[in-house]
Amino acid sequence: FLMLVTGLFKDVSHPLLGTREPAREDHADQSIVILHAKVAQKSYGNEKRFFCPPPCVYIRGHGWRVMQDHLKGEETNSQADTFKLLFDEQPNSRLFACAKSLFISDQDKRKHFRLVLQLFLGNRQELGSFQSRMIKVISKPSQKRQSMKNADLCISSCSRVALFNRLRSQTVSTRYLSVDRGAFIASARQWTAFTITMGKLDQRADQGDFVLSEGFICYGCVVQLVCTESEVALPPMVIRKVNKQHAILDVDEPVSQLHKCAFQFRDDPHAYLCLSNDSIIQFQASPSVRDPSRVLLNDGACWTIIGVEAVEFTFNQGLTCIQTPVSPFPVITGLEVNGGGHVAMLEIHGENFSPHLKVWFGNCEADTMFKSQKSLLCVVPDVSMFSDGWRCLRRVITVPLSLVRLDSLIYRTSFSFTYSPEFQPQLPPVHAELTESSGKREMVLVSELT
Repeated sequence: FLMLVTGLFKDVSHPLLGTREPAREDHADQSIVILHAKVAQKSYGNEKRFFCPPPCVYIRGHGWRVMQDHLKGEETNSQADTFKLLFDEQPNSRLFACAKSLFISDQDKRKHFRLVLQLFLGNRQELGSFQSRMIKVISKPSQKRQSMKNADLCISSCSRVALFNRLRSQTVSTRYLSVDRGAFIASARQWTAFTITMGKLDQRADQGDFVLSEGFICYGCVVQLVCTESEVALPPMVIRKVNKQHAILDVDEPVSQLHKCAFQFRDDPHAYLCLSNDSIIQFQASPSVRDPSRVLLNDGACWTIIGVEAVEFTFNQGLTCIQTPVSPFPVITGLEVNGGGHVAMLEIHGENFSPHLKVWFGNCEADTMFKSQKSLLCVVPDVSMFSDGWRCLRRVITVPLSLVRLDSLIYRTSFSFTYSPEFQPQLPPVHAELTESSGKREMVLVSELT
């Protein structure tokens, strides 16, 4: 057998036999998703520049039904600043809240910070604290041409972004590009995270396929916006820099955080992505009389782009009444396989590990050793645990990796472990390969197992 360790486990079905407690159904999972921007603009004096787009929290999963009537939340960006969140129930049985009044003043000297979401039940029992990713503080959008020195301000291909529009630069008129029931809309409250990919159209293909490219997004490139949740996509468009309500056609510099930009449809070079009230339409731009390298846009076709992050925490407490908070939430960042055969070991790298955690392969508990808060070591279960006792298999078996606390609380992860049969009569020498694709890292270790 060969062993393949992969990130981003998604809905992998697997026949598991000899299951043990605490096996729980996926439909009882409880998920918390925090959406937030990668950068925050600092406020000066009495002017408050609220975070835009506002940080949002989504709570979903059937496991919440027994407690959603008693859920309260607070979100903070420092020890002193606390803001209460009010959750609304949406038609798709999930709860939603956004923090519209968050800002960072010029008295705060931090260059980076995290948001902390604290969830409480109605009896004030703390459910846990959940952190965002790191947010960079900037004074204003950079107008300089970006370089590798400022890579964190550039928008890279296959990253997540949000788009918003302000008519006549008025904050109260802010509208976000969003997706609702499969349609693109302009929303005053909710925003959608889009995966932005850079590429080119392959004219040799029958359908003009979109061929992905890596690197930073540059003006003049063909890009595509895909909703990260529904995967609904806009057609490939050319991204243009905007200056004083004009789209500039001869600029090829990298796109930076909070830049104003426009999206030109390839099928009609004069048509641009535009909002009209709550609808998304095509706007017909007018050529500039003075400068042929510019076209005149209206306010609705001028978008502000910003990189965003989505952090998800998924756990399962089943029917057990958990008396202690689910945080600190353990997070896996990488995997490393050592050895093979009956003595294969898996080292798990991450954060917030404790001696109270066990590693589970599917519904099979693995012998786990605690090394540090950033490292766990476990014995890889024999493949027969998932194959009804048969060792000679001719099919791939993939099982999700979970972390289970001693009180039976299950922490879901985005990682999985794959047992793969080897059909070749001879195996190559033992080696390890680290590959990187679309921002996802995979560790592949090939070794001979007897």
